[in-house]
Amino acid sequence: MFDLANPPAGFVADPFPHYDCLLAGPPVLPQPDGSFLLTRHADLNAIYRDTTLYISDKKQAFAPKFGPGSPLYEHHTTSLVFNDPPLHTRVRRIMTSALTPKALARMEPGLIATVDQLLDDLPQEPDLIEDFASSIPIQIIGNLLDVPMAERAPLRDWSLAILGALEPTLTAAQLAHGHRAVTEFKTYLQDLIARRRADPGDPETDVLTRLIKGDDSGRLTEVELIQNCIFILNAGHETTTNLIGNGLALLNDFPEQKQRLMDDPGLIDTAVEEMLRLRSPNQFGNRETTAEVEIDGHVIAAGTNLHLCIGAANRDPAVFDAPATFDIGRKPNRHLAFAGGPHVCVGLTLARMEGRTAISRFLRRYPDYALTDARVPGGRIRFHGYQHLPARLS
Repeated sequence: MFDLANPPAGFVADPFPHYDCLLAGPPVLPQPDGSFLLTRHADLNAIYRDTTLYISDKKQAFAPKFGPGSPLYEHHTTSLVFNDPPLHTRVRRIMTSALTPKALARMEPGLIATVDQLLDDLPQEPDLIEDFASSIPIQIIGNLLDVPMAERAPLRDWSLAILGALEPTLTAAQLAHGHRAVTEFKTYLQDLIARRRADPGDPETDVLTRLIKGDDSGRLTEVELIQNCIFILNAGHETTTNLIGNGLALLNDFPEQKQRLMDDPGLIDTAVEEMLRLRSPNQFGNRETTAEVEIDGHVIAAGTNLHLCIGAANRDPAVFDAPATFDIGRKPNRHLAFAGGPHVCVGLTLARMEGRTAISRFLRRYPDYALTDARVPGGRIRFHGYQHLPARLS
């Protein structure tokens, strides 16, 4: 039996062959702890869209994992992704209003300038994660919240520690690191929010000012405000870093597709979608049942945790022709990298813009780049990417 808490050797670094094996077997796998693992695209798609039988609230699951009232528990039970209406509706509406097409268009010149400056500064043998991919979302989200440039240094480490606590199993050191990161991030945000209340920014461009101000339905509490500022950084940081890093790795590993994109730069939109499908930055989602349900012959009790394997569903042969093939022109491409339904990623358009801009401009500047043999996998089950991606430029 496949046990997500104790996966087979090699799974963390390269889960995709294991997904193919899972897809060839039963689509619903009971887990030793009473939860269930689901791999089929149709099941995930239906669950994401049904907010009555399947909820995002994780108070029951996170209390024993993090400890009730702990910093990680407070964060992960208050942030947008693990909440349902009415909090989810209020916070999402405010965030969405700050990420309109008009607002994104205003952000694009700054994104291009950030990417070009990073490309100018790359050494001849860069780490494409440390020197490029990870810096882009930090700067873009820092701009969204109008975090002073001199205060952005700790943001990435805080984000990695907090998201790392979502792994199926944790060491005591990882748990302590996550709690400390939430506490330090909260302390910083309390000061930043106090400064912003005293000197508000333009709510059309400053998401923090917009969140403080609220909307016609009311304002967020201080806890909701702080924890969802942390969420904005977390949601947009590691996933976008992984999108860019995974995309550059795929183009390196499939040179015919890299050449195809260089010959036809207009394929960048479908190329990014294929990168999201084949190497989804977020490999797993979760839902909890509110009533007894039956899926593929399994009767699942109310209050059961479901692990939704996005990485497997995006390789489901019932939906995707030649699912293991990297095809930058693939259409249609109904991947679930951004989840689906009411909880579809609120920043998906921004993430696509960052991925499209970073990858296309990098390829234009360094068409002959090559990765070395020293790449280091991310070491995560829930999130797929690289810790280090050394390359040589020419």
